[in-house]
Amino acid sequence: MAPATLKEELQGYGIGAKLRALRLRKKLGLVELGRHTGLSPALLSKLERDKMIPTLPTLLRIAMVFSVELDHFFADHRKRRVCAVIRKESRQSFPESPDGRDLAYHFESLTFPVADPKCQAYVATFHPVADGAARPHAHPGVELLYVLGGELGVTIETTEHRLKAGDAMYFDASLPHSYRRLGRLTSSALVVSIG
Repeated sequence: MAPATLKEELQGYGIGAKLRALRLRKKLGLVELGRHTGLSPALLSKLERDKMIPTLPTLLRIAMVFSVELDHFFADHRKRRVCAVIRKESRQSFPESPDGRDLAYHFESLTFPVADPKCQAYVATFHPVADGAARPHAHPGVELLYVLGGELGVTIETTEHRLKAGDAMYFDASLPHSYRRLGRLTSSALVVSIG
């Protein structure tokens, strides 16, 4: 295969654009990514702009920083099906924390095993907890919550918002937040996390 044809074929995978998207999703600058990978910011810039074809060891260093497989860069997303059916009986329920003590909720992933989902979606079932026992957590991005049943208290920083079935809430997930069931009825919600 001629070098020009080889370059055209590799550009079809959009490796530079995928690298840039990963970096921007994590809000990393080229200098910061360079520190994590041991690669120069100038080299990373050339890779993102498709001015240079990366070697496999270079791509592997970058993939490790973003916790993706090498095939992330070579999968042709234009040919990949963007439809996945996740059957109720195949979903698994996970506790909010691995130790399993004083649990405020269990969740079921609605996006596993989708490859490289653009968001994370869960059905969460909330348990009664003592006042002040819900553990606040934070993560990058935003969260959209839709209450399916029961009543739910969502605390953002120090303010608790009381939600009933049918209520929705959107918030900056980088702020400390926690959930707790209100009332005696089982409470559940659809939670979508983006970012």
